[in-house]
Amino acid sequence: MSHLPSLWTADASEAAELLAVATPTDVVAALAEASDVRLDALVRDPEVRAAVVGGLLDRLHEYAVPGRLATLDGVLGLDLACCGVVVRHHLVAERGSLAHGPGSSDGVDVVLATDVAVFLRLVAGARNAGLEYLAGRVDITGDAALALAFGGIFRVPGTDDVAVDPTTLDPVEVAAALATVAPAHLSRVMGSGFRPVVLDEIFRRLPDHLDHRRAARSRLSVGFRLTGRADGGTDRFVVHVADGAATTARLPEDGAASQGGRDARDATITCDAADFLRLATGHLSAVKGVLKGQLKVRGDKGKALQLASILAIPHAP
Repeated sequence: MSHLPSLWTADASEAAELLAVATPTDVVAALAEASDVRLDALVRDPEVRAAVVGGLLDRLHEYAVPGRLATLDGVLGLDLACCGVVVRHHLVAERGSLAHGPGSSDGVDVVLATDVAVFLRLVAGARNAGLEYLAGRVDITGDAALALAFGGIFRVPGTDDVAVDPTTLDPVEVAAALATVAPAHLSRVMGSGFRPVVLDEIFRRLPDHLDHRRAARSRLSVGFRLTGRADGGTDRFVVHVADGAATTARLPEDGAASQGGRDARDATITCDAADFLRLATGHLSAVKGVLKGQLKVRGDKGKALQLASILAIPHAP
């Protein structure tokens, strides 16, 4: 049964009234079920679009988890685009409250820019904000960590799902998204506050992609030194493979070992974090990366390439 069927034929005043009284669960269900064509038709009328977006933002505090909202302070600017028009809104989080209002450039800590239809999908939990950011369908200017924190205070009504949960990034979907993303955008993302979220999640999931048959006789330890951070620093990780299993760990910047003193690495790979993301999603081969100088290997190159050969890198279908 369709949720809020009258929303799709409502004028601006009817849409505003409907969104003011409908339950959040029915609102997100209607948006999640709507086809792209229906959603596009809804937001093309500027008055209806303003009523729908305003109505959702006015009630967004109802979607927030109180305990998470209490930890957040800041001003998020939302630049929502449709039909060549961009309208800015403000979300102000302060002392456990969340307020919406029209915005300007003054006092904004971070700006999130996207298409109105994408925003509606995000509110409905039908899109992953982290994936949309990686793919370039969402842009963040300023403190990306704060923008993600804003998303993390919301629960999709009717579910236990958090609106922005980077640990739900599907490797195959990431691989598909990166197939068309501009290199400059990817480098900017990996220089933002989203960087540690992406890197920690990639290395957390890496053992899941080990080809256990190929790895059965492998014993190696390969470090990664990832550059391109905004502060000029590097992120360091290490991957250990032994007895057909893999473990990973983040290291402090001085590169010291974090697992039982195992600091004797066979090789260390240095590369830009954006190139590492391409490597981890099948868009850059280890051999070509080494030959082109994108991946610099210190130590046993054979062991470094062996690690690449025993990983079943996720690919887009």
